[in-house]
Amino acid sequence: KDTAFLRQLAERGQGRFYLTSDATTLPRPTVKWAYEPPHPQAVPAALGRACHLAALAPRGPVFVSIPMDDWAAEADEDAARHAARRAVSGRAAPDPQTLGDLVQRLSAASNPVLVAGPDVDASGAWDTAVALAERCGLPVWSAPASGSGRLGFPEDHPHFQGVLPPAIAAVSQTLEGHDLVLVAGAPVFTYYPYIPGPLLPEGTSLVQITSDPEEAVRAPMGDAIVADVALTLAALLQQTPESRRPAPQPRAAPEPPPDSEPMSASAVAATLAEVLPPEGIMVNESPSNVLAFRNHLRLSRPGSYFFGAGGGLGYGLPAAVGVQLARPERPVVAVIGDGSAQYAIAALWSAVAYQVPLTVLVLRNEEYAILKWFAEFEGEMGAPGLDVAGLDSVAIASGYGMRARRVEGRDELRAALAEALASGAPELVEVTIAPGMSLE
Repeated sequence: KDTAFLRQLAERGQGRFYLTSDATTLPRPTVKWAYEPPHPQAVPAALGRACHLAALAPRGPVFVSIPMDDWAAEADEDAARHAARRAVSGRAAPDPQTLGDLVQRLSAASNPVLVAGPDVDASGAWDTAVALAERCGLPVWSAPASGSGRLGFPEDHPHFQGVLPPAIAAVSQTLEGHDLVLVAGAPVFTYYPYIPGPLLPEGTSLVQITSDPEEAVRAPMGDAIVADVALTLAALLQQTPESRRPAPQPRAAPEPPPDSEPMSASAVAATLAEVLPPEGIMVNESPSNVLAFRNHLRLSRPGSYFFGAGGGLGYGLPAAVGVQLARPERPVVAVIGDGSAQYAIAALWSAVAYQVPLTVLVLRNEEYAILKWFAEFEGEMGAPGLDVAGLDSVAIASGYGMRARRVEGRDELRAALAEALASGAPELVEVTIAPGMSLE
């Protein structure tokens, strides 16, 4: 009876209830705008609005749902032409009085520090941030790794001190002794896990520069300037007198990782650093090994690092394909855990189908290492479901038509990565690493 009923509905054109939904509800919390045009003639204007809104600061994704029927409808050519030709631009300069106050605070501070975040890179302020740090004698920290989707400062620069730890008490301890913290282009701050403590050391003040009003009002401490990061840093550089503060001591070079079987994540990172050219780009989705790769690679060019700052998995592979498509002149390596890779594994097919010359480096540890660490931190020993043995990324990649191989040891890894980077084709290299978190 059910089959006959459904057949009758389909014959009458009433079978669409299977596709009924409110398409804009699901993405709305994660995008700047979610919209479905009410009729076909509204589609061109909706697409134009979406493009302009996505590009305005703070830049971010938008979602437009277009019913299938609308694609067959005739568009209003005049409206479509106007929608396509419009230009919408906007960069907010800082308030002159607020900027002047910041210049005075920076000049009067005895031991200020700069925390550089991802929007330094995204706004084109890379060189300006370097010049400001050198002019004012500022030690520079990266925003906590959990909230830093891009690099805001060259990590081989002598002023660069490292990555702030992503916990309240630890950040406060790291910033001890600094009377002014200037945070440029980063949230204040992203913490994981929750380790309570003072938000700032006693006697320390903080000023945040961000283009995102929500980030400004969400910060639990300090003052905020809502303006374009690049414009604000450029004005600050122009107006701040050169300081007589001595340059900070450079941080130490990373210790050579000891040999082990299987390799440590630090050893893998050091090996990648040997073969990745200076213009290379890293897309990272190995959360338990972020610090190891940041410490050993020390990437130092704009647009060289991408990480899913929100913490969700599934970003790495498709993002790496997109980055390589956008930067065909620069080699891209996706560093991804064997478990993380499964969230969007079909991106390997995209790389093969469009011959994207991406190198995928899969770290095989057969566990959800960061959640194991977090469970142990919370005293929950033996949490189930955190072992993921048996994943064969090499076989999966081969099934998609990608050249793939499994290697062991530094020599094999070095040779495989060098060959993959030089091949001009999508390739996957899998290496077994020791289990657990890597913090060096």
